[in-house]
Amino acid sequence: MKRRQFLKGATAVAGAAAAVSTLASPAIAQGKRELKLVTTWPKNFPGLGTGAQRFADSVTAATDGRLTVKLFAAGELVPPFESFDAVSTGAADMYHGADYYWQGKHKAYNFFTAVPYGFTANEIDSWIYYGGGQELWDELGAQFNIKGLPCGNTGVQMGGWFNKEIKSLEDFKGLKIRMPGLGGEVLRRIGASAIALPGGEIFPSLQSGAIDATEWVGPWNDLAFGFYKVTKYYYWPGFHEPGSSLAVGINTGVWDSFSAADKALIQACAAGENNRSFAEFNARNNDALNTLINKHGVQLRQMPEDVLNAIGEASGKVVAEVAEVDDISKRIYESFISFRKQSISWAKIADQAYMNARLLPFKYEQG
Repeated sequence: MKRRQFLKGATAVAGAAAAVSTLASPAIAQGKRELKLVTTWPKNFPGLGTGAQRFADSVTAATDGRLTVKLFAAGELVPPFESFDAVSTGAADMYHGADYYWQGKHKAYNFFTAVPYGFTANEIDSWIYYGGGQELWDELGAQFNIKGLPCGNTGVQMGGWFNKEIKSLEDFKGLKIRMPGLGGEVLRRIGASAIALPGGEIFPSLQSGAIDATEWVGPWNDLAFGFYKVTKYYYWPGFHEPGSSLAVGINTGVWDSFSAADKALIQACAAGENNRSFAEFNARNNDALNTLINKHGVQLRQMPEDVLNAIGEASGKVVAEVAEVDDISKRIYESFISFRKQSISWAKIADQAYMNARLLPFKYEQG
């Protein structure tokens, strides 16, 4: 570059910088936005509520406060199960929740949280990020003015808390159990009475006898809610939620108003929380389970294999029925089934094979 050209360019840059420095502070402040994030979780609830807050704080920090995300816990701005409508209509900008709560809007939303005998946490992430799941989610959400992103995962959940032992399929007959999503429909098919309740209503419902059993998440969250105080039988595994993906849903008008850079920042913050949340649940659950058993006398039980098999048969039918709702449901189901087959095939010689090998009776702890 010639010296004269360089000096000319430098002068222009300096002039622009001087112009920016003379802007009134209110003009700069106009570039700032406060976004309302509603959640389905109790305020500061471990893992779920705190994960939503981490996401909010991450966006605020990543944009240096230019986008400030203010979190409203369940009931603070809208009731927990009205979060979807609040974002869809623009009364709120974002929600953090589990998308299977919205199956009343469209049954295909179940696929983006968890379906019975479906994906593990790693598998649902693989499907959404690299198997076409995000594109299908976007198409579904466009009907409701909402853009969804993965923003947390609880991992494999427990089978739930019961006020009596489960020894056969007959023990589900007439059982009143809190279980949302397609898992609840599966239990209805085998004779239970399944209902959906927000987290804050579960304990009093167990205590009053309004329900006989409940699933929630896993040891860490279940300990925090104190379910051990009213029931002692704790069953595993959770057929209904093998890797429950949590979501941030963003009003599409709000999403479209962001710059490409801000969209990338928000996606990165959501993906970061997706990973961190899953890590935290895995780090906390075992200690919490030991506390439940050794301090609170909880009786851990494995669900009988014949019961799990019967539930599996019912699950396949219930999940397949979602494909009959409409064209988008059919395409989501077909994508899910195809990717599930692929995931099972790989897991047999990867994660599942390694986990089995790690349980072999060799000596590993030395000294």
